[in-house]
Amino acid sequence: MVETQERLLLEVKGLKKYFPITKGFLRKTIGYVKAVDGVDFYIRDRETLGLVGESGCGKTTTGRCLPRAIEPTEGKILFRDRETGEMINIRELDKEGLKRVRKQIQIIFQDPYSSLNPRMTLLQIVGEPLMINEGMHGSELEDRVAELLRSVGLRPEYMRRYPHAFSGGQRQRIGIARALALNPRFIVCDEPVSALDVSVQAQILNLLEDLRDQLGLTYLFVAHDLSVVKHISDRVAVMYVGKLVEMAETDELYESPKHPYTEALMSAVPRPDPRVARLKQRIVLAGEVANPANPPSGCYFHPRCRYAQPICSQELPTLREISPGHFVSCHLADQLTLQGIVKGVSP
Repeated sequence: MVETQERLLLEVKGLKKYFPITKGFLRKTIGYVKAVDGVDFYIRDRETLGLVGESGCGKTTTGRCLPRAIEPTEGKILFRDRETGEMINIRELDKEGLKRVRKQIQIIFQDPYSSLNPRMTLLQIVGEPLMINEGMHGSELEDRVAELLRSVGLRPEYMRRYPHAFSGGQRQRIGIARALALNPRFIVCDEPVSALDVSVQAQILNLLEDLRDQLGLTYLFVAHDLSVVKHISDRVAVMYVGKLVEMAETDELYESPKHPYTEALMSAVPRPDPRVARLKQRIVLAGEVANPANPPSGCYFHPRCRYAQPICSQELPTLREISPGHFVSCHLADQLTLQGIVKGVSP
């Protein structure tokens, strides 16, 4: 991947995460689930990269590997350190180095109900990172927590309440406030709106966009809702069974996909204009999603692909740049003309 190094905040090379499959009383390893299998991507400073795909494709695992919330099996995670301005490999950091970098990388979790400790008040939840990392206490801590709550649209007097007193949207705002506590540069948004009502989703998305502009944040936005991803993302990457199959600027990917799997995803997006819906063919994929513990030979998608050729079952395609900024992992990408979403029509 060729990109101006000065603009990069994060670059991932060959990221893998394998989970062992064990059997018997001695828990002997008999195989591996390849949740993330050789993923490459980059994110520019103050950019939002959307990461989409079916459930179980490895999106969340990829996101959690970046700050080493899950320990990667292999690969490089290069992050531009705020203090030195240089790219450092997060996988090579010791405990102290990782603690320092984690102040700059935070996660907003999917489920606002299970990600907050029900026995802690908002002051304790949002203030805990400040107490541990900055040594804040007393009125200084309360003032900072009040400031964070205001920034996400909550009233400071709520800080003595417990999570059960809040709605799902308010709880997600609390999770966002906690993620902002240490002034991070980069936030992994792990499906932050999928558990919320549609009207509340719009509020949280607008809040994330406002915070990005105000604080100069960079997002990896993990989701399976393509409408949400199109709204918030500058670029979009598509995953299938642990591999990245396509990545491009948002408008280009939606209007002109180059991978058959991306085309199938686009055809499933509901369209508000029934006249447009009639112009497009809904693609229903045959078969089942490949088993990440025993993937097929060649391209993992070929058993479900209606364009598959003999080479697809024999050789594993590599992620290559077919036009500036547009990467695709498909042997036939240069030959296929695939349908996207009509320009000017919102999903």
